[in-house]
Amino acid sequence: MAARIPSWAWVSGLTVGAVAAVAVLAVKADQGPHPAAATAHQRPAPSASARPSAKPKPPAPPAVPADSGVGRRIVYALAQKRVWLVDESDKPTLTFPVWPGTVSPDPGAYVISNRVPTTTGSDGVQIEHIMYFAGKSGIFIAFSNAVDGASPPPAAADAKTGGIRMGKPDGTALWTFAAKGTRVEVVK
Repeated sequence: MAARIPSWAWVSGLTVGAVAAVAVLAVKADQGPHPAAATAHQRPAPSASARPSAKPKPPAPPAVPADSGVGRRIVYALAQKRVWLVDESDKPTLTFPVWPGTVSPDPGAYVISNRVPTTTGSDGVQIEHIMYFAGKSGIFIAFSNAVDGASPPPAAADAKTGGIRMGKPDGTALWTFAAKGTRVEVVK
């Protein structure tokens, strides 16, 4: 009758064999070539895939128009369809594009005369951050942004709108910057 080997002996034998195999593989790996780290005087050769990509710098924002006054103010350039927020030291803190209505203010100096948190625009769009500063031909002219952040659709040719719309983040920044009485300089 054959003697039966207990299971603990099998497990122990297999464990010893596995440890021995790992030790042999470790010794063989230690005898192979070893990569060397680059020293301060050595540089790895550049490869086509390792070349740094030169990202072009974004263009500088347009400068505040020269004929726009001095000091803390909002500057609105009609031709550029752009607004600047200028601080006390005469440095622009933010500039952004706008979508003017069909009625534009004449160039000149104005002040924010009224602020309304939200309403419905003459085009039926829910707007916020409304800041009135001028009027022309019976139309009130104000900065605002759409509550949903969308740009306004083009107005019908016969529509008379005085809203100067901007993106939602820009509308929030302008609302924070401009209290009632803040100067608005409109330039060509």
